[in-house]
Amino acid sequence: MEDVMFKNIIVRKPSKTICKGITSSPELGQPNYEIALKQHLAYINALKSCDVNVIELEALEEFPDSCFVEDIAVLTKECAIITNPGALSRNKEIEYIINVIEQFYPKNKIEYIKSPGTLDGGDVMMVGNHFYIGKSDRTNKEGINQFISILTKYNLFGSEVTLNEVLHLKTGINYIENNNILVSGEFIDKNEFKNFNKIIVQDNESYAANCIWINGTVIIPFGYPQVQKKIQNLGYKTITVDTSEFKKIDGGLSCLSLRF
Repeated sequence: MEDVMFKNIIVRKPSKTICKGITSSPELGQPNYEIALKQHLAYINALKSCDVNVIELEALEEFPDSCFVEDIAVLTKECAIITNPGALSRNKEIEYIINVIEQFYPKNKIEYIKSPGTLDGGDVMMVGNHFYIGKSDRTNKEGINQFISILTKYNLFGSEVTLNEVLHLKTGINYIENNNILVSGEFIDKNEFKNFNKIIVQDNESYAANCIWINGTVIIPFGYPQVQKKIQNLGYKTITVDTSEFKKIDGGLSCLSLRF
C-alpha cells in the first residue's frame, strides 16, 4: 500500500433542515432526519475503526447541506485550501470551517479560492501529489486556475477534467490508492485515467463509485455487492455504511468528511 495514511477526519452533524437540501433526484423523496442521524453515527464509527481522530462539528441549522463538509475545503499535506462553493446557498458554510482548519494548519498555509472563481471539494480527487479537478456546474475554470496556482506554490500538481453527466468529479470516479481507481459512466474511457487499474462500476451500482479509502480499508455504501466484491478481490478490507438518506440530496460517502 502507498504511504498516505490519514490522521484526522472532520465531519459535521446533519441539521434538522436536511430535508431542504439541494437535490437532482426528487423522486427519491426527502431525507428523514432521525434516520440520517443514525446513518451519520454509523459513518463516524466506521471512520474511527480505521485508526483516525474524528473531529465532530455541530450541526448548522441554516445550511441544509452543511453535513457535506468535503465541498468547503481541500486539505493537503502541505496546505489547506478553503473553497468558494458554486451553490449560492452553501457559500457561507466556509465561515464556519476556518477556525477548525486553523487548529491543524498555520494561517500562512491556509489558502482561499476567491470570486469569480468557484470550486467544490467534491470536484477534487487526490492521487499522491497530483490533484484532478472536475470542471462542473459547481467548479468553474477560474476556480480551477486558482486552485492549480495554489498547488504549484507547494510543489503539488493539478489538472482539469471535464465532466458532463454527474454533479461532482467524485460522484463518478474515486482513487483507492495502490494505483486502483473506481470508474463509472463517462469516466470509464477518459484518456487521463488510462494508466490506472480500473475497477469498472456498472450503471446499476453507479452510486458506489463514491467509496473512500482510509488507511488500508475501503468504506463502501451499503447495498452494492458487485462493487464490494471487486474491491475485496483486490485484497482490501471493506466496511459498508448505509448512506441512503444522504443519497436523496446528492450526497455520498466522500462528501461527508474532510480527510487529512
